[in-house]
Amino acid sequence: MPNTAKRITPEYEIVQDNETIRYLEHGHPSDLIRWHAHDDYELHFIVATSGKVFVGDYIGNYSPGQLILTGPRLPHNWICQDDQQVVQLRDMVIRFDHESFSNGMKIIPELAEVLPMLARAKSGIEFFDLDHKFLEEIFRNVRDSSGLSRLIIALPLLQKLAQSRSYRLLSTVQIDLKSNETLQRKINTVVDYVSQNYSQDITLSSVASLIGMSDSHFSRFFKKATGNRFIEFVNRVRVSRACSLLTETDQQIATICFQVGFNNVANFNRRFHELKGVTPRDFRSQSNIHIEGVVPVS
Repeated sequence: MPNTAKRITPEYEIVQDNETIRYLEHGHPSDLIRWHAHDDYELHFIVATSGKVFVGDYIGNYSPGQLILTGPRLPHNWICQDDQQVVQLRDMVIRFDHESFSNGMKIIPELAEVLPMLARAKSGIEFFDLDHKFLEEIFRNVRDSSGLSRLIIALPLLQKLAQSRSYRLLSTVQIDLKSNETLQRKINTVVDYVSQNYSQDITLSSVASLIGMSDSHFSRFFKKATGNRFIEFVNRVRVSRACSLLTETDQQIATICFQVGFNNVANFNRRFHELKGVTPRDFRSQSNIHIEGVVPVS
């Protein structure tokens, strides 16, 4: 299991490059594997290794073939399950900035097709049902090209992803693109604290004091920055963790309820249904059908 304590303060990365579409890649181990954020969008295609992926407050599994789009100032990292594993190529990345598309659409209106996807990317987007060989070919072609040729190769992929309906949003916190670095750091501190302590009793007062704010100031600040009341955010994190346990384990629902920080099963069921539209039991059944193609025996 990764040491999530390393994630408390994401490194803020400044990118200086004039290209609309940029490319980078790395293997494992690499100095680029770290908890960090920046102003660019990044489309990550995982080629090798498996382990845990962290996007904002989301924690999940990753394996070869995964495709995730992260938005500006959204902290992220992929941590290999085997720290000693050595691979030459693990992650292929296409990078671009918001201004290129928002300004470009004034001249080329068709670019507006990707804007709804870019808005969703504030949460991080994981895409499904895409051919891995096709994706690897596109990323290699982007890598091996430059200038206008690179843009022409990348745009159809972005259009395809913008039209896709086979995706899920990851982080429950969406960061305002206008947030300054200091406020970003405070939000990330809160997100990390809740992500690491969701199974414990978490009070608004304790978290407010963590970033040096009064209760009322913190309450207003958090709602404005994320769109969620603090207790709503905590419940979202807990339900998100419960979803992982319901999908990946056969633990009893009552056990999962207390493991993710709820103090009674009735409240857990109520909050879960509010956020997911189904009960925990139905969620597990639907997940088994979706993932394994197996209809569980009732």
